[in-house]
Amino acid sequence: MKEIKNILEECSIDDIYFTNRGTSIIYKIPIYQRNYAWEREEIYTLIKDVYDSLEKSVYYIGTLVTYKREENVFEVIDGQQRLTTIYIILKALGIETIANRLTYSARKVSAMTIEKMPKFGEEKDQGIVDGFNYAKEALNDIVGEKKAEIDTFKDFFLNKVHIIHYRVPKDVDLNHYFEVMNSRGEQLEKHEIVKAKLSEQLIGDDDAMEKFSRIWEACSDMSFYIQQKLPEMTSVFGRTMESFDIESFDEFPISNVGSASSLGMKTISELLNLPIKKVDKDGEIDNNDHFQPIIDFPNFLLIVLKITRLWNEDDFNPLSFTLDDKELIREFEKVNLTTEFVKDFAYNLLLAKYFLDNYIIHHSNVEDRAIENPWKLQYYFKKGNKAAYLKDLYEDDKEKQDEVIQLLSMFEVAFTPKQRKNYLFYCLYHLFEDCELDNYVDFLRKLADKYFFDVYLDANKLNDINQPKPNSFDETILNGNELNVELEDIDRNFDNIYPVGSCNIPLYVFNYTDYKLWKKYAEELRGNKTKKKSKERTKFFVELGCSDFELDAFNNFYFSRTRKSLEHYYPQAKAGEGKRLSLEDINCFGNFAMIGAEANSSGSNWDPKTKLDHYSDGKSDQVSVASLKFRIMMQICQDNHKAMLNGELKRDTGMEWNAEDMQIHQSKILDIIIG
Repeated sequence: MKEIKNILEECSIDDIYFTNRGTSIIYKIPIYQRNYAWEREEIYTLIKDVYDSLEKSVYYIGTLVTYKREENVFEVIDGQQRLTTIYIILKALGIETIANRLTYSARKVSAMTIEKMPKFGEEKDQGIVDGFNYAKEALNDIVGEKKAEIDTFKDFFLNKVHIIHYRVPKDVDLNHYFEVMNSRGEQLEKHEIVKAKLSEQLIGDDDAMEKFSRIWEACSDMSFYIQQKLPEMTSVFGRTMESFDIESFDEFPISNVGSASSLGMKTISELLNLPIKKVDKDGEIDNNDHFQPIIDFPNFLLIVLKITRLWNEDDFNPLSFTLDDKELIREFEKVNLTTEFVKDFAYNLLLAKYFLDNYIIHHSNVEDRAIENPWKLQYYFKKGNKAAYLKDLYEDDKEKQDEVIQLLSMFEVAFTPKQRKNYLFYCLYHLFEDCELDNYVDFLRKLADKYFFDVYLDANKLNDINQPKPNSFDETILNGNELNVELEDIDRNFDNIYPVGSCNIPLYVFNYTDYKLWKKYAEELRGNKTKKKSKERTKFFVELGCSDFELDAFNNFYFSRTRKSLEHYYPQAKAGEGKRLSLEDINCFGNFAMIGAEANSSGSNWDPKTKLDHYSDGKSDQVSVASLKFRIMMQICQDNHKAMLNGELKRDTGMEWNAEDMQIHQSKILDIIIG
């Protein structure tokens, strides 16, 4: 066993940055580490804590973990944010010469910023510059400007602030070390381990290493458009990376999104040499707010990996691939990593992020509420030197714009977890092959139908509680590793899978139902300015099975993230009460609907008429936002109540909604969604 003193040492700041053994020590930040990210509050806190400890014999600042790469060159495995902050504070204290160097692997701008501090050129790492300014402010506010006070703080900081320096032994497998530490909730996150493994393939090629790192960094912030992180980025992409260079304009398709002219003939290589723009999450950039992403970076990496393997490997079996960040490292371990694979993956990552940002919905930073749809489908548009702004993806076709939003948000609320977003994988894979907008909306329509008919109406694809079995989606949609969204020529029987008495009806069935109801309205009535009792409008509501309840519910409908509850309209708690309706009667598609979680919090046991009165009293908007099907069910209940009051319908009080209503409603809805 190695003596502990050879690998573990308590060091002062003076030991770390000013003591060497004849040759300057270099602390190198590898590219898989995050950029410097400490903000004002963190730097102020550190300086204040040190200042408050001036009477102590020693103040411990944490740990530093390094791995010796070369003689006097130590790769910083953990503690880089703290180590960089210490360096910044030393410079802010006016120390001009620091014996040991801090630098960055394959990040020229960051390395140059550290080296030139406190002077900065035009190209600079804004995070480091901000850190220096915060340190200056904090020292001035906390320590003061008097020389004696500054000298006292400086002496204490250099000699009494200690850090535990752990030198990872040479015979330790770094990848294993990362994974062990990660499993303990320390050190690197899974995606940082993946970055380290990929970047190993580029060792020796500093240019490729830097490009890879910059792509990774720009793509990792999921809440901003990629064009905001790389302001010179364009809507034009090539089919292959070819050493990270975009080919000439004649050799690849030009999307109608954005402006190709903004790129000129620049290559990705040239673009990536420009600084990545720092975006303030509390403010705005080019008047465009950030958004709430529908997926996180680790799970997005898995989607890109699956696309890359489908493109590159003829024998790749997508059924053996898991879209779950718990398997992130394992899925990358299955790949034969090469330099070319890493470059292909980096290019696909950049392209996929572009499509995700500009062709897939985002949720705006507001709570779901009636009338205003929070789902946005907008692309980032910038032409020349003019300010950037957002445009609807289908800017000249509102009908398609609205439908694509409904389709994508239908999928998203049905498959909310960040993991296993198969639908998102299919959308991005399709866009890699074809980003023409008319084909895209057609693809989404077919994908929605394919999910409903060939997965949720195929008993062989479902388990005992009618949830899709593992790999059901890929088995159905990836045919020979190609997307197949054409319906199988097979009759599907809804009642065989979801018979009366069954309560195991998947949420996707209800989401698809509401989409088809909205689609029926959009095709038959929207924009026609039809009046109540007109022929078209009367026919529309007759086919729904209820009287006319105006069109606001359809105009304002969107797939709210609050629609998390599946509710019996005739309550389960009253089944068998007075021998009216049995549990089997009420467990049917016709008696279920999605409803907002807030609306459902207290009303699940109310009888149908009580729910009608409650939700109609100023809360019907929130219900209609949650489900069009539920709004129709309530109207049928209202129609029956009026008929009972007028003597036109003979029923007992409390039976404004009964088993016959459920079956008729179910039949009419199935006519609409199945035909």
